[in-house]
Amino acid sequence: MDQVDTNEAIWKSDDAVRSFAASAQQRERERHEQLLLLARLLPFDQQDAFTFLDLGAGTGAASRVLLAEYPRASAILAEYSPQMTAEGDRQMAPFAGRYRYVEMDMLASDWPAEVPPQLDAVVSALSIHHLPDARKQAIFGEIFGRLRPGAWYVNYDPIRAPDAVLEAVWERVNDRYDPEAPYQRAHRTPQEQARYENHVRYMIPLAPQLEWLRQAGFSQVDVFWKRLDWVIYGGCRPTQE
Repeated sequence: MDQVDTNEAIWKSDDAVRSFAASAQQRERERHEQLLLLARLLPFDQQDAFTFLDLGAGTGAASRVLLAEYPRASAILAEYSPQMTAEGDRQMAPFAGRYRYVEMDMLASDWPAEVPPQLDAVVSALSIHHLPDARKQAIFGEIFGRLRPGAWYVNYDPIRAPDAVLEAVWERVNDRYDPEAPYQRAHRTPQEQARYENHVRYMIPLAPQLEWLRQAGFSQVDVFWKRLDWVIYGGCRPTQE
């Protein structure tokens, strides 16, 4: 099953999205500090008015944190699943009038016309790792081309360990924090296993992703936060090129 079919089976399935939404509150509580850091990395005062693009927005978890942090900001949420968009509209209700969804398949290089040619910021959370390597590299260039000079792109995502030794270290430490994890790995349902395989299919180490940002033209490329297999990284489009 290829990536498109796998994503179709998961993220365009009513049952899968319903299951995803049922556990969303717990995930968002666990990730709130990271999403807040992502929001605060953008170079804006809290009362600034600006528009940002949330790539692979899902139900809008990242956008909700940003919109709460910046009361005058507006969000464009790019998402390809109608089911996720419908659930997102429900969860985004407190921010009505400050956001809109656009349909976008991140595997395609033709961006929807609804996305402005110049954006004040682009963010992504838990979406880039679903892309094949060539597409990751290409989309970094496309993001760069959509940013106005001086604007930032920031990404929150899981990564793969660069070698087996570190992979074992990361797993051991994670299991110490979550003693139920080994049992859960060994007793996944077929649906859980499919979601896990889709989750890790194109996951790669951090180093090439940082290099692709630099090759795309980004400056100030940095890792702003890292905990084992989770990172926040990004860069800025220079004001002068």
